[in-house]
Amino acid sequence: MLPGAPWLLAHKSMLVVNQPRKISLYGADYVMWKDAEGNVYALPNACPHMGAMLSAGWCEVDKEGKSAVVCPFHALGFDANGCTVLPGSKKKTLPQLKPLELIVQGDFIWSYGGYEPKIPIPTILNEIAKTYYFVGHTADMSVETPLLPMLLNMHDYNHQNGTHRDLFRITDIEFHQFTDDGHHSQAFYDLPTAPYSLVEKLKKPDLFLLPSTIKAHLENHFPSLVIFHGETFTGKAAQCHLFIPEAENRTRTYILLFGQARHPMFKLLGKTYLNFGKVVVEQDADILKKIYADTPQKIKLNNEVGMDWVRRNFDSFPNVVEPNLSR
Repeated sequence: MLPGAPWLLAHKSMLVVNQPRKISLYGADYVMWKDAEGNVYALPNACPHMGAMLSAGWCEVDKEGKSAVVCPFHALGFDANGCTVLPGSKKKTLPQLKPLELIVQGDFIWSYGGYEPKIPIPTILNEIAKTYYFVGHTADMSVETPLLPMLLNMHDYNHQNGTHRDLFRITDIEFHQFTDDGHHSQAFYDLPTAPYSLVEKLKKPDLFLLPSTIKAHLENHFPSLVIFHGETFTGKAAQCHLFIPEAENRTRTYILLFGQARHPMFKLLGKTYLNFGKVVVEQDADILKKIYADTPQKIKLNNEVGMDWVRRNFDSFPNVVEPNLSR
C-alpha cells in the first residue's frame, strides 16, 4: 500500500460542516469532520470506551465555538485532540485518541497516514485551483481491489474501447506520446468514436457533448493522482482522479473536476461533465470485479507503456529507477 506516499483524503467540499464522516487509510478507520470555520480534524473512529463508530455519531459545538465529535453509544464527546469529559466530571481527560496528522493546503486535505513522508505532495492541484474554478466532486466509492490493479486499470490505455464502449463508443486507440519523468508522466492519444444517431441524441441530449474524437491528455502523479485534461470550444476541464489505499484489498477513488469557461454554457454543463466522470469510474469499478487477478499475462498489447510505468514505480517505491519509458 506504499507507506510514505501522500494521499488526498478529501476536498473540503466533500465534508458537511459539523457532520462526521468515516475515512479509511492503510487498514485503519478514522472519523473526519469540519467545523464552521473550515478547520478539519480526524481521530481514530473507534470510541475508546466500548468501540462504537464515532462517524455514526454527531458533532457538538461548545461555548467557545470549538466542535467535538460525539459517540452515538454513550454520548461522550471527543475534541480535536482526542480528549473527553467523563460524566460527573468537569475536567477534560488526557488525550484518549491520537489524531491523524493532516496536511491541509487550501481545500485539499492530505495525509501520510502516520508514516514518515517518502515523497512530496504534488503541487499540481494547488496550481490548478489558482487558475480553474471548482466544478464539484463525484464518483466517491470504495472498490474491492488492491491499489496496484486499480492503478494499472487507470493507466491501461487499451481498455477504453472495451470497458467504456457503452457510453463513448470508442472504436480505436491512436497513441501518440508518453513522457516519463520518474513519478510524473504524461500520455497523449486520440480515441475515435462511432456516432450516435440524431434520435438517440434527442432522447438523451447529453450525448450532443461527446466529440467525434476524444483527444486524451493524461497527466500522472504516482501513485495517487491522474488528471485528464480536456478542451472544447466552451472551455477547458481538469478532471482529477484520486486513489487511496483503504485496506490491503480495498481502494477508494473519486473525481474532483475543475474548469475554465470560455462560454457561459460551460458552467451550465458542469453537472453533465460530472455525470460522465461518474459513469467512467462505475464502469472501471465494474470491470475490476470481473478479473481473475492471479491469471498470468501471456499476451502484451501495444501501448502498455503506462502500465509498465506503474509497475516500475510500484516495485521501486520510493526510489525512481531506470528505464525511462518516454517515447
